[in-house]
Amino acid sequence: MCGRYALRSPRARLEETFELQVPEWVTPRFNIAPSQAIAVIRERHGQREWAALRWGLIPFWSKQDNPRYATINARAETVAEKPAYRKPFRAQRCLIPADGFYEWKAAGKAKQPFFIHLKDDAPFAFAGLWDRWQQGEQVIESATLIVTDANAAMAPVHERMPVILPAENWRLWLDQSHFDAQQLQALLKPYAGKDLELNAVNRTVNSPSNDSADCVAPAAQGDLLGD
Repeated sequence: MCGRYALRSPRARLEETFELQVPEWVTPRFNIAPSQAIAVIRERHGQREWAALRWGLIPFWSKQDNPRYATINARAETVAEKPAYRKPFRAQRCLIPADGFYEWKAAGKAKQPFFIHLKDDAPFAFAGLWDRWQQGEQVIESATLIVTDANAAMAPVHERMPVILPAENWRLWLDQSHFDAQQLQALLKPYAGKDLELNAVNRTVNSPSNDSADCVAPAAQGDLLGD
């Protein structure tokens, strides 16, 4: 499961990476948590756009805004079959920009947080899905990110990881006019690059109320759990 991530990159770097003007409301975030608003890129009417959606997908068919139905992660293996994801997988796919994510490794009875990012700190994109829930005048647009098996770099920390889509696959993933379930599902595989870096960080990130550069600060040697 991926339950926290970061998007710290300057606006200019995001615009260069995603070739899309970044709105003012997209600001640096160091500890993005479920139920918060997240920045996604989606395609509507043939045009890409940034959108602020709630992290934790609420299926359109849910009778109420109930956390029991909100899902922050969708498993790549079953994304085409699960009732909550079938419709979004067909026509409401999105990119979730990020430049790092967190995972916790068990260390005895405690857990050591790690920050996982590219060695050059470049922004990248998770594969995501979004949906629109409405009851009366209340409307909530929400999103989930897709997870798959961990690659060799991630495996010592956790058995799962978010799907990081290479830039050459973004067009296909976002194209709402195209649907080939087998072709799309083939994109949902562990990150193949050798440039992931895993850093043990201090426990500031454990609280979602903390959202500062302290979250990605390396853990002091004496603070490493399990030492």
